[in-house]
Amino acid sequence: MTPAQFLSKLSRQGPAPVYLFTGAEPYLRERARQALIERTLPPDEREAGFTRLDLGEAKLEDVIDDARTLSLFSPRRLIWASGAEAVLPKTISRAESESDEGAAAAVARYVRNPTPGVVLVLESNRFEYEGEGKKKLERVQKFYSAIPDQVEFAPFTADEARRLAANLARESGLALTPAQIAQVVEACGGEAARIAIEMDKLATFAAGRGSVTEEDIAKLVPNAQATTIFALVAALGRRDRAKALELLDALVRDGEYLPLALSFLGTQFRHALAAREAGLRGSQQVQAYFSRRGVPMWPSRANDVSQTASLFSESQLRTALETIYLADKALRDARPDDKTVMEAFVFALTGAA
Repeated sequence: MTPAQFLSKLSRQGPAPVYLFTGAEPYLRERARQALIERTLPPDEREAGFTRLDLGEAKLEDVIDDARTLSLFSPRRLIWASGAEAVLPKTISRAESESDEGAAAAVARYVRNPTPGVVLVLESNRFEYEGEGKKKLERVQKFYSAIPDQVEFAPFTADEARRLAANLARESGLALTPAQIAQVVEACGGEAARIAIEMDKLATFAAGRGSVTEEDIAKLVPNAQATTIFALVAALGRRDRAKALELLDALVRDGEYLPLALSFLGTQFRHALAAREAGLRGSQQVQAYFSRRGVPMWPSRANDVSQTASLFSESQLRTALETIYLADKALRDARPDDKTVMEAFVFALTGAA
């Protein structure tokens, strides 16, 4: 089902006992997560009733056992297990195949007889619904086929990005023309989460007036996440640790949500790796290649992807993606502040060969 269908069903029928969330689109996934928490757990039960686990570290059978365990501290529970793709078979050996079949069977048994008052979410957000990522997510969905409530978080199309921008502008009391909507969407590269941030920024700037000019948008939006993050990508490509840390400080000063910044970095590196593997040269080839595959690719984004691909070798891009994955896990754990995790990420990449 789509995120919109999920939210509608959640509103009408309440939470299902088990969900599978797939896809890396951060804006709608965060909305779905917040809606599920609010519908499942009252505020005074969220600390005791909300559990986060990682299937890259915990066994799926142990997660299901946890779901079957009644809590003395909260009558309702929400168990969120990320890294659902880690359970899939990595070899075709007989022993591992039987083990993997056992894991899938354990899910099927739990779906048939879930624990009352418990909502279990299995999440795979490492891959996007494009290129090889789409095939990997289809494998995840097949493995967890016993779960009837599966929600796909795919990237926004160009039309969906424009509709989102128009809706957010209207909700914020901003009177933007279609040309201004297009200007914001283009500057944000069609990224829904960035569009939301920039619309909020414009609404704050226009408070009491309800409108902005094209010049206002040009001044405000380019200073947003995309420009700073691409400069961060460039600094990482040069292994310029001092500049990368300086740009990270700028993101923090600007109040950027660092998990979202990391998500944007992940998308940038995945696109750059795909461009490298396809042997693409220049922004025009990048835009044409992704557009043919149904991936929204604005000219400015295509140029960024092309430049990123030129800054890193294929092996360096793969290393960067693994480092981003580890940083994403760290941002979800009990930890120091987000900035500390991101600084460790910068040190890891600028120290790579």
